Amino acid sequence: MKVAVATDDKVNISHHFGRTLGFRVFEISSKKILNEEYRQNIGKSNGQCGSCDHSSMINNIKDCDLVICYGMGMGIYNDLVRNNIKAIITEEVTVDGAINKLIEADLINRLDKLH
Repeated sequence: MKVAVATDDKVNISHHFGRTLGFRVFEISSKKILNEEYRQNIGKSNGQCGSCDHSSMINNIKDCDLVICYGMGMGIYNDLVRNNIKAIITEEVTVDGAINKLIEADLINRLDKLH
């Protein structure tokens, strides 16, 4: 499984998927991290509503099965689902904390936080 975690500083989870600076991408198998890389967020928002390019963002992580973020809009959520990428909205603060909880099947998905 490949997982992209939205992050601005490679440590903390970004508060908004469309504005994140990039993604730490993990390849996970049998509860172990096999590989990790960082990808810049291509198509990110310039701060104005509707300014992000969903197609570019999704193409950048299209090989991922799952994305983790602290928050995102319903539009990008639906676009991810249409592209067979599951989204988890979490209250975890750090990337490593979220990945560890995901590996242990203990990461809570807060879809009520979609906006």
